[in-house]
Amino acid sequence: MKDYEALSKKHFDGQAAEYDQRDTYYYSRNGKISCRDIAGQIKNLTYESLLDVGCGTGFLIELLIKQRPARYYGADLSDEMIRVAKEKQIDGAEFVVSSADKLPYPDETFDIVTCSQSFHHYPYPEKAMLEAKRVLKSGGLYILSDTGIGGVGGWIDNHILFKLMKSGDCHTTNRKGIEKMMEAAGFTVTDSRQVKGMIYTVTGKKN
Repeated sequence: MKDYEALSKKHFDGQAAEYDQRDTYYYSRNGKISCRDIAGQIKNLTYESLLDVGCGTGFLIELLIKQRPARYYGADLSDEMIRVAKEKQIDGAEFVVSSADKLPYPDETFDIVTCSQSFHHYPYPEKAMLEAKRVLKSGGLYILSDTGIGGVGGWIDNHILFKLMKSGDCHTTNRKGIEKMMEAAGFTVTDSRQVKGMIYTVTGKKN
């Protein structure tokens, strides 16, 4: 089996220095769309702590801290992405290098956990989702935004295209697939929307 985490780390380490500036499909365009959608969804929510899994350069946390003061945390597999995030010196934010399925936080720590445009890089997506649930407080929200398709196109991506690529892309599914995965993990889906093209955002509440 390909080491998808190693490939993702190499890919994003190489992109980190210019990731925010290169607003293209293979850099930050989709990520920015997802981050802005998440920020808009939680703008009027009250929360004290939020973890962004697969935080990259901290773009989402930059948006959120302008909306609401809270304790913000970011975790990402890429050392270079975390280095760039830390260099921004975002007041009230902490960033750590971590895989999505082994988060270095105690149970029931966060009011909200977000994940934007990184889920399709996770070799163990169900485990990553359960890890997000573990660190969420009861009644907390898991907001996942990603790009993906189902059907024949998804099968081709998962079984042919992604096996040839070296960027760490691992699997794709559509919005309905994420809804089913959240429900299987014990979340109640409270919102599900197609944002733009193949980009979707699904929100689950920890029961």
